[in-house]
Amino acid sequence: MSPAGETESTPPRANASAPGASKIKSTPNSRGASVVSENIGVLGVKVKKVRPWIQRDIEQVKECKADAMLQALLQRASSAPETKQPELLQKCLKAVLPVCNGQASTALVKSSDIQTALNEYVRPGVENNFYGPFIKTTNIALACLEEIEIDGMRAPVPTVDMICQQNDMPMHQMHQTKKSTRKPDVVILPLNSACAPFQDEKGGKKGEQTSKQKGPQKDDEQRKKKRKAHMDTNAIAKPKNLPWKDVLACIEFKRKIPGRTKGIESPSSTYTVTDHVPTKPEYLPVDHLKAEVSAPGHSHTPATQPVSDAAPAVQSSGLTTAQPSKGGSSSKRKAADTLESTAKKSKMDPNDMDADADADLDVTVQTGLYAAEMFAANLGVNYLLNIIVVDDVMWIWYYDRQGIVQCSGINFIQDLPRFMVLLYALQRFGLHDWGRNKDFLPIEVEGKLCHEFKIKDEKLGEVDLLLHTSHDERVTHYGLQGRATNVVPVTSEALTKKYGKFEDGMVAKIFWGEASRTSEPEILKKVEEIAKRHATVQDHVPQLLWHHTFTNPTAAIREALGVPKPTTGSRVLYILVFRKLLPITQLHGKELFDVWRQCISCHLTLWKEGVHHRDVSPGNLMWYWKDSERIGVLNDYDLSSLADDSGPRGNERTGTVPFMALDLLTEEGQRGEVKHLYRHDLESFIWCFAWISLRYENGVLLSRRLRPLDEWATLGAVACGEKKYHFQGNVKPPARSHIDSSLWAFLVGCFDVLETHTFNRRKQLIRSIIDADQPTTSEESESDLDGFLQSFENTKGWAALSKLLPESSQ
Repeated sequence: MSPAGETESTPPRANASAPGASKIKSTPNSRGASVVSENIGVLGVKVKKVRPWIQRDIEQVKECKADAMLQALLQRASSAPETKQPELLQKCLKAVLPVCNGQASTALVKSSDIQTALNEYVRPGVENNFYGPFIKTTNIALACLEEIEIDGMRAPVPTVDMICQQNDMPMHQMHQTKKSTRKPDVVILPLNSACAPFQDEKGGKKGEQTSKQKGPQKDDEQRKKKRKAHMDTNAIAKPKNLPWKDVLACIEFKRKIPGRTKGIESPSSTYTVTDHVPTKPEYLPVDHLKAEVSAPGHSHTPATQPVSDAAPAVQSSGLTTAQPSKGGSSSKRKAADTLESTAKKSKMDPNDMDADADADLDVTVQTGLYAAEMFAANLGVNYLLNIIVVDDVMWIWYYDRQGIVQCSGINFIQDLPRFMVLLYALQRFGLHDWGRNKDFLPIEVEGKLCHEFKIKDEKLGEVDLLLHTSHDERVTHYGLQGRATNVVPVTSEALTKKYGKFEDGMVAKIFWGEASRTSEPEILKKVEEIAKRHATVQDHVPQLLWHHTFTNPTAAIREALGVPKPTTGSRVLYILVFRKLLPITQLHGKELFDVWRQCISCHLTLWKEGVHHRDVSPGNLMWYWKDSERIGVLNDYDLSSLADDSGPRGNERTGTVPFMALDLLTEEGQRGEVKHLYRHDLESFIWCFAWISLRYENGVLLSRRLRPLDEWATLGAVACGEKKYHFQGNVKPPARSHIDSSLWAFLVGCFDVLETHTFNRRKQLIRSIIDADQPTTSEESESDLDGFLQSFENTKGWAALSKLLPESSQ
């Protein structure tokens, strides 16, 4: 089981029919790079190779009004989240006015200090001068807001006890075997997580005053004193080694003109409840990102845009970190303020994916990369929040696997009540309100982090899953939207009791499937029925042991926010448990050919029976042992479609870029104007065989310098198609190739057949144009399917490899 076939984020603009196109025949392929995001460790690429796909997701950001976002967050933090309370926002705006106007206080803080901190915030200075005053404002406000009770709202959550903490230090995370480095300016954390990096050798907290009072103290009083001590000393200090799993939200700061405060007004002496005043800009612009990927070097962008869709060149509105400075430079550009200055970068860990290389990114992309880290750090995350602050305006960015939504700007100095309401809502969030999945409970087993999942099942009673999330074989996802597949080794007493113990164990596949699609369990049910009638399918498809669909569609928040077409591309979380299979990349020579050929036979029968796989990739070609024979398995059906289904949908995916047929790796194919046919999937099988044969030797991945096809995994669809077209037309083994001569002859023969078919189709099209005939239909008959496969089986290379197989396999 491997999710390497995943592709992400089809942009809406790519779905539009081209001029003169009658209808979309096949939905466009996504612009994501699953091979990068799913196999960073295998490819050895840096996260900068993934940035274009993060950027593509951000280009598609939806917008909502600030009050709609605040109302939705308040609703989530209310005592009755499922019951609409339309007056919550107005009620809360009135209730926080004493905090805004310096009239609230506790035993440890007074809200009048908020205005002092805000006056410090608006002073001239460089970007990092923003952090301290903002953190002080936030933490004083949180302490005061904790005392405010509003009818219909929950109490603060002391087990979280959120606090604002300066960071501006490198944060590391492993993705398979590669390490990433990010450096958010400010983070929101649970109090205990914020204090942990400042723990001294004796187990206390640096700067924390030891209580001299004898006798027990109330837990709440101890917590508040601990919080106050941290606010006074370490909240504006730089922590070391903050783990991404603890981060609740990131706050990234920018100044339009570093060192100046033009346009930043001082805080008001008195605040009242007013209507939201639109900021300028009202939303953070992203159009300039489209212009950037149209610049020279476009062949390395995630996909080539249609000419008609090219965005005009637009400047980034001063929101990148690499702004020219008249009064100072961004803190991330100052060697004195960073552990990873230019002088030090050359000495950094070569396995570090992107050591502080985000400095020149647009703030929206930079913050998107933080979101990707937060998604990767926890299992089954439902959604995330981050905040971008430019001068005196903040934007809340909401991320989930359907996409991204940003709210209109809030001037948090002139409209302080709305900022206070945001903090009031977030302070009442439990971890699950922050998007953590409460169904997966972290536990430690033999010193390693695991996750436990238990649920009542109608047939099996309680199903227990122990997900071994720290296992080396776990396959993780790095990105923002799409299926976000994780594959995790799993053990289960209930499933073992029902099925017995599998020699290779079991795996759980956790992913966000499109709610409008036929689900993978439904497709596998159809596949199971076909397997009963056809030997070519029986034993050659994955064994689904158990599955569960979570009832948390991503469309719900969009409906609440008033986002247009909220259900388009809505996703729900699935967990499927399978018998563990072995990857085809472990095989070579005749064993590779045998398993690969078995998968082709299974695929053809399924296609004839109305199950169209449409995502043939090495990660989806698996095998296992049965009676001393290798049994090939065609795996992963979450992108499959049924012939009798209602048709393609706007966000449907059609394959994994490096292995897709050349017809689909065109601008027309990406716009959905090329119907996905059987021959496209069979061509994908050929590309898979070439990929495996040229990147592995005897089942072992070659060194990077000997892997000529790696670049395909980092290119967009059209650029990758151009590379593959050149490769096919100039078939020759790479220098110092390890590949066996019989395998190479087989591949050359297959590519020759592909070229012949392409030439014949092109010739037929030219004749139809000359004769003014209607273009030939793209429908395929069973004889067409059999004939296309037979043309490959008739090659000398195929025949030679078939003779090497045992009679039972021929």
